Amino acid sequence: MTIRTEFEREFFDGGAWNPSGVLEVDRRDFLKLFGGGLFVGLAARSAWTQEAGRTFGSHELPKDLSAWLHIAADGRVKVFTGKVEVGQNIRTSLAQQVAEELRAPFDCVEMIMGDTALTPWDMGTFGSRTTPTMGPELRTMAAAAREMLLEEAGRRCHVKPSMLTAADGKVTDPRSGQSLSYGELTHGEKLVKIVSGDESLTPASDWKTAGTAVPKVDGRDFVTGKHVYPSDIVRPGMLFGAVLRPEGFNATLVSLDASAAEKIPGVEVVRDGDFTGVVAPDAFTAKSALAAIQAKWNVPAQPSNRELFAVLKKQPHDGDNDTQQHIVGSVTHALAAADLKLEEQYTIQYIAHTPLEPRAAVAEWNGDALTVWTGTQRPFGVRDELTQAFNLPADRVRVIQPDMGSGYGGKHTGEAAVEAARLAKAAGKPVKLEWTRQEEFTWAYFRPAGLIEIRAGARRDGTLAAWEYHNYNSGGAGIGMPYDAPNQLIQYHPSDSPLRQGSYRSLAATANNFARESAMDGLAHAAGIDPLAFRMKNLSDPRLRAVFEAVADKFDWGRTKSAPDCGFGIAGGTEKGGYVATCAEVEIDPATKKLRIRRVVQAWESGAVVNPDGLRNQMTGAVVQAIGGALFEQILFANGRILNPLLADYRLPRFSDAPHVEIVLVDRKDLPSAGAGEIGLIGLAPAVGNALFAATGTRLRSMPMAPRTPAPGQSQPAFRC
Repeated sequence: MTIRTEFEREFFDGGAWNPSGVLEVDRRDFLKLFGGGLFVGLAARSAWTQEAGRTFGSHELPKDLSAWLHIAADGRVKVFTGKVEVGQNIRTSLAQQVAEELRAPFDCVEMIMGDTALTPWDMGTFGSRTTPTMGPELRTMAAAAREMLLEEAGRRCHVKPSMLTAADGKVTDPRSGQSLSYGELTHGEKLVKIVSGDESLTPASDWKTAGTAVPKVDGRDFVTGKHVYPSDIVRPGMLFGAVLRPEGFNATLVSLDASAAEKIPGVEVVRDGDFTGVVAPDAFTAKSALAAIQAKWNVPAQPSNRELFAVLKKQPHDGDNDTQQHIVGSVTHALAAADLKLEEQYTIQYIAHTPLEPRAAVAEWNGDALTVWTGTQRPFGVRDELTQAFNLPADRVRVIQPDMGSGYGGKHTGEAAVEAARLAKAAGKPVKLEWTRQEEFTWAYFRPAGLIEIRAGARRDGTLAAWEYHNYNSGGAGIGMPYDAPNQLIQYHPSDSPLRQGSYRSLAATANNFARESAMDGLAHAAGIDPLAFRMKNLSDPRLRAVFEAVADKFDWGRTKSAPDCGFGIAGGTEKGGYVATCAEVEIDPATKKLRIRRVVQAWESGAVVNPDGLRNQMTGAVVQAIGGALFEQILFANGRILNPLLADYRLPRFSDAPHVEIVLVDRKDLPSAGAGEIGLIGLAPAVGNALFAATGTRLRSMPMAPRTPAPGQSQPAFRC
């Protein structure tokens, strides 16, 4: 049985992942573009490419010789990576790691990111993989460059490189005090270093630039509006586009009359098979022309929220070998002998990514060469989609990703890029296409909904005896049992989803941790044991124990409640190399049943911390984002249509919802750095649910727990926000 990663399942099965050949970066073009200086490239498979896996589906990971780092005659350092900045601050943290190993001033390092014409091929920015994979890769390149600079200085000064030191962008001879700047060493030379991947890296305990709170690169530009986002791109002679959308999912076009739109001055209607769009001199005219098109659609009957969880359980994904299972011991026998038994069902609704910037792209053709500026987490993946859509070789397509505000796993695919390119090809001019908020809510993919069933048993002394866990559809991320249950049966069952679904920040780990940590809390109360003590009794993983201890200490777990209608909850988990524990304090207004999260403390351990301020920001943002999915975010749908496709109808966290948040960083300088972009979400929902139970005695087993508008078939919420 082949078990693929969750990312592969979501995107192979959804048709969004399109593997193609690796871009061979032409080194001669690099030399022409950047002139002299030191170039560093990869000659063999490094630890990073091996860690990432030998293949990804049918796509072998890169092993070509590509330029990664360039030191110019003025001492400036350019670093090339296919990773992208989407608000998570990796532009800063990656530059810190390069500066650390190169022994160069941080301000001298410039990151060139997400440009398929300039950077080596990359799978994409997802899965909290940038720090643990790209970080060591770039550190290796920088360390190799430092060694070559020492060798070049030794050659010029007629001394052994081991007698020289590199610091602050200079190589110095400690005996004479003489030094040569990196610019002086590379000036007028075309030096090429081939990296084996065996270079020794600086231990985190010795970091001076990495590990510090370096301010965010270009942070002022982001907050003042100076930064150019994908939706801000303007090209000479650019037109504006809009695309006709069906009235519902799986709809077929019955008839179309575009005559009224074609009469509007400056408007061109574009027809390409089932694709219909318009281009116009400005965005308002484009939208007006689109509204003038008369189209009739046939929308077939489809499931709604009411049938959702029955559909997910009864309709397995056709012919799928992705069912994951983990079996230890005999759950059946252990449950029969258990003193305490629990059997529960949890449900998780679809939710939208809701980025501040909906999908946007600008496409420009130059003969048979295509350039697209777009917001995406996978520039090379979008390039693949464009090459396939227009039957072009990869070297005729360039995708450029200006730093965008957010993706949350929702911008892996290139729909807007392909649509803009279609319109631009027909118009013969550059075209900008910006999805509306309603399009983003309706036609982008959603975080998968899920049904989770749990049977568990414990002994009278509070030790776990059995754990049976079934997840239908939402995914296998975080599905493993971190506690010491001697008998386990854990299965993930892929389903045929009524809605288009895909990756989301933390993937299924949020759903799986919500269900598991809620059930653990239930077992603790059934055993009459403090929820933290119950977990620690069944937990041998020292890293997870450490974050539980850290969060409990900061929160002052075990103290007396400040009011009768407040409650404390605790939860934790691990995924993708990160360990998190969360404590929440909630209060309930007895008259209105209004719920408020008053305080959240979250402890986080992800190995050696590269940028503590950046990590605190990540964790704080994750806590706030997680409030939406925990309490009120959900997609309502029926008969192939989304019923709440506007922000007025889709409740997101507001300033008034934000609790007091405290982040505790457990900095393990003895361990490799892990990613932190996603897993900060997983502790909030179960901690809040457990706090609600402590306050009211009511256990909520559905996400969202307090929806403003219940989905069809969904019970009226016990609490409101």
